[in-house]
Amino acid sequence: MSDSSETPQKKLKMDLKVFNDPIHGTVELHPLLIKIIDTPQFQRLRNIKQLGGVYFVYPGASHNRFEHSIGVAHLAGQLVEALRTRQPELDINDRDVLCVKIAGLCHDLGHGPFSHLYDKMFIPKVPYPPGPLGDKMAKWKHEEASVEMFDHLVKSTNLEMEPYGLILPEDMDFIKKLIEGLSDPNAVQWPYNGRSMEKSFLYEIVANKTNGIDVDKFEYFARDCYHLGMKNNFDHLRFIQFARVIKVEKDGLNHICSRDKEVGNLYDMFYTRNCLHRRAYQHRVNKIIEYMIAEAFVKADEHIKIEGSGGKEFTLSTAIGDMEAYTKLTDHVFEQILNSSSADLAEAKEILEKIISRKHYKFLCEIKPEPIPTKEEIGEWEKELAALDFIVLVSTFDYGMKDKDPIKNVYFYNKINPDIAFKITKDQVSKLLPACFSEQLIRVYSKKTDDQSLKAARQNLDQWCEDKGLPNPQGTL
Repeated sequence: MSDSSETPQKKLKMDLKVFNDPIHGTVELHPLLIKIIDTPQFQRLRNIKQLGGVYFVYPGASHNRFEHSIGVAHLAGQLVEALRTRQPELDINDRDVLCVKIAGLCHDLGHGPFSHLYDKMFIPKVPYPPGPLGDKMAKWKHEEASVEMFDHLVKSTNLEMEPYGLILPEDMDFIKKLIEGLSDPNAVQWPYNGRSMEKSFLYEIVANKTNGIDVDKFEYFARDCYHLGMKNNFDHLRFIQFARVIKVEKDGLNHICSRDKEVGNLYDMFYTRNCLHRRAYQHRVNKIIEYMIAEAFVKADEHIKIEGSGGKEFTLSTAIGDMEAYTKLTDHVFEQILNSSSADLAEAKEILEKIISRKHYKFLCEIKPEPIPTKEEIGEWEKELAALDFIVLVSTFDYGMKDKDPIKNVYFYNKINPDIAFKITKDQVSKLLPACFSEQLIRVYSKKTDDQSLKAARQNLDQWCEDKGLPNPQGTL
């Protein structure tokens, strides 16, 4: 016989689940988060590689968006709970905490096969159909797809949130905006539904568009470094320990600020990001592998049929227009092409077989132009080199805010005046910090891999660089 004195709150608490994570140790999740995790829309993240094609270069980088998303929910909870404990005057309530955790959990629901490869290398290459779907594809971003998939998850599974204390539609609007991040944090009038201006700092936890310091980065730095076998120089727990919310007079908003003595650690964080891009995300072999996967996907696009809502069929690219179809789209499409005997997929299959057998398109060289060329100049160079039968891939390395110093948008406080926010300039930190925060490398590859073709290609490339007044290309045949 059940105890009639047991309250609903106690019953919900019994439904908490504990995960053992290699990065964060013991992770305890709220029962509503467990309900979300158990849906098909979230479970699909088990089959989407966190680092796309990097797995073909670093064999340890086999982790997926699934465990990363659980980690982000955990860190989002840690940060918001730390602020609530440290500053009760912020009036952070249970609803706020739960919404922030849900946003952390669901922030990557919109990723396609091989994560950023799908939205940055594949979708831009396919022909867009006329009409609203084509318009959507032209400006498509995975953050917007995450919001759309979260909507689909809630509706298709009849997910009930009210029993856990949430108020709809207010909290749904709040969660969606936490996932997207504030497009204009400095708007004259507060235009966002969900929470008032006084709680503007909550929008900086999962997706911080102001300075890039958020728990999403904390998580993938720690997890990616672990699986890549690299050193992570940033201690996110120390940041959480010193995080403090202060109202900034300039814009009238409450921002998450850090101790002044932590400025060096934050530069280390952005430097770690830069290192990960150089050594893994934009590794020269990874870049050409991802190019080849995207090329295969483009050739296979119209021949991959995915059933969506109402029995309608979608392709590899148009599936973004229907979340039921998109739910079925994961990294498995790679194996689907590779194992196909269809003549329609023969070209795509041949490209993927080259990846598996390590017969990649050949790296010729990289060019470091100074100053950084404009988009128009790079576009012209790509056309000219493509006419010479070269593949051109441009890699940009920065600290997360393009050519800007990211610390310029960070507020700090000191021990003596913990309620006054101020900024710290680069010169106040160290004379050894970079003078330039962004650079580009132009990498050139050849589809022809025999020695004679490569020698001729390199001669043509040397001549092209000389004609353009570019530095001698660096690389080996």
